[in-house]
Amino acid sequence: MKRLKLSLALLLGIGVYNGHAQTKLSLKETLQYALANNHKLAQTRMEEDLGRLKTAEIRAQALPQINANGNLTDNIIKPVFVLPGDALGQPGKMLTVESGTTWNTGIGADLSQQIFNQSVFTGLKAAKSGEEYYAMQTVQSEENVIYQVSQMYYNLLVSQERMSVLQSNIDKLTKLVQTTQTQFENGLAKRIDLDRIKVNLVNYKTQKSQLENQLRTQTNSLKSYLGMPLETQLDLPAIELSELANKASGNVDYGNFIVENRTEFKLLKKQEELQNYQKKAYQAEYYPSLSLSANYSYNGISDKFDIYKSGGTAFWYDMASVALKLRIPIFDGYARRSKVNQANVTLRQINRMQADTKLQLNSAFENAKLNMANNLATIQTQKENMQLADEVYSTTQSNYNLGLANLTDLLNAETSLTEAQNSYNQALLEYKLAELELIKSNGNLKTLLN
Repeated sequence: MKRLKLSLALLLGIGVYNGHAQTKLSLKETLQYALANNHKLAQTRMEEDLGRLKTAEIRAQALPQINANGNLTDNIIKPVFVLPGDALGQPGKMLTVESGTTWNTGIGADLSQQIFNQSVFTGLKAAKSGEEYYAMQTVQSEENVIYQVSQMYYNLLVSQERMSVLQSNIDKLTKLVQTTQTQFENGLAKRIDLDRIKVNLVNYKTQKSQLENQLRTQTNSLKSYLGMPLETQLDLPAIELSELANKASGNVDYGNFIVENRTEFKLLKKQEELQNYQKKAYQAEYYPSLSLSANYSYNGISDKFDIYKSGGTAFWYDMASVALKLRIPIFDGYARRSKVNQANVTLRQINRMQADTKLQLNSAFENAKLNMANNLATIQTQKENMQLADEVYSTTQSNYNLGLANLTDLLNAETSLTEAQNSYNQALLEYKLAELELIKSNGNLKTLLN
């Protein structure tokens, strides 16, 4: 119900209407939408619900079991006893005597209760632990959704920023074409110079068309992962590169890596706990078990079908019993011992997996720190390169307007500036991806929702 309310609130808050709609989501809002609507996550949450229901199912084994029953029997052909005629004054003959009555009926109830059954009690503990395991799986699925959506979100921002730079350069070349066209008409520029600029402009427009298609593909992939209708127009707010630049220029807090905080490791520890319960369940089969049972029935018999009629010929009587049942296992061909040994092997496998996972998670954290440090150095280098390329382009453009530089120099400077801008923007956004990896390594992905 909470997830449904969150989904409705998001839909209303972002202005989704019947048919086409326009949506502009921040990263936080995008993540909230994904957690409320992602289909795979919804399936994982159903698994968690199943885990709770399985716990209730196992708990029922420790509760009293009560059943009611009823029957109605028509003895079409009654059983007979064969008696010697000597006993009934007819020597030398064998006589048959019908037994029972034509109609029998009965209603009753029985009750059973486990008094001591170590397997049931161990199963209850295992079921509760299993419920916690399913809840951890949901947490892991949520973290995977947060990570995947954040990656797709930042990659889409990278493409949007490339589009912005590309459009800026198209605008520059368009103005240059207009200026050169005027100069050509006045005999101040050559036809070949005008054509070369137009070729570059067409190339940029072709790149723009290809990038637009890439943007649509990335957007549709993000919508699909979010669980958002494809007809919804999704727009991301323009990223503030200056904020990224300021953040990247500051000191980086790498945090403290604690492997026990990672959900992957928690799941393995919970698997170990579950396997220990499984082992105890096998060992519990060596224990005796004691149960209580009781039943009561009220029965009627008659040779006529007036068995339920008041004042009829039926004879009614009741029966009741109470019993204690003790079961002591003695020898099962070593089946239980084999099960316990198998559980021990599985536990050793889980311990190996824990050691391997711990090593991988530590390695991932160290790699994330290296990537962050490398990315920060790249940002500084690309920033200086972009500033230099901008100075070169401005100088070359002024010289070109004064006739002191040729068109080739201008186009080369313009291309270098475009590449430098894209490289710098790419480095800033890759800083966010590196930061995302570091957050994941620290087990703090859910802080992105704050």
